[in-house]
Order: sequence, then C-alpha cells, then structure tokens
Amino acid sequence: MTTKRGLITDTFKVVKKPKRVGKREKRPPSPPSKETKGETDREKELQALQKLRQFDLDWKFGPCTGISRLQRWERAQLHGLDPPEEIRDLLLLHAHTHPEYNQCLWSEYPL
Repeated sequence: MTTKRGLITDTFKVVKKPKRVGKREKRPPSPPSKETKGETDREKELQALQKLRQFDLDWKFGPCTGISRLQRWERAQLHGLDPPEEIRDLLLLHAHTHPEYNQCLWSEYPL
C-alpha cells in the first residue's frame, strides 16, 4: 500500500506577487565626480606604502630587520638581486619627509 503524495502547494499557501503596472526607466549612470576621476593624494600615498610593504615581505631581497628600506634596497642591488627601481624612487622621494617610508614593516617590533 502506497500513500499518494500531494503537491507542495497542498501544504504551503501560494503567495502571488502583484504585477507591476509600469516599467521603471533606466537612469543613465551619473558622471564621475572630480574626486573619482583621478586618484587623490591619499590614495597614491596608500598605494606607495602598500608597494613598500610588499618589498618588505619579499624575502628574495634578504632580511629587512635592523636596517632601513633604502639600505636593504642598496644591499640587494649590490648583490645583484635586481630590486625594483620604483621602490628606490619612492624611498628617495619620501624617506626624508615621512619616517614611515624609511623604516621597514617590522621596525616597531623588538629584535
């Protein structure tokens, strides 16, 4: 003896959504504002610091604790490890004005 199973709609009430009367018109995308057209100075600074952090984390250029980023870059260049020129340019441009550019990611931790 098998029991006849009913439909799921026999157990649960069917809810119908009301139909839309009119279609919504698509709005054209708003033009980008001044601030979103170009990168702001703060965004550029954050990107530069992110590149420097990546340089700190790249072990192919040797250890970074106990020396400045520029010293590490020069040491890597001396040993023929081809560190990115972009990193050196960032360091020479900002290291004298911003101390966070000069020291490596691990500088605040004791040795």
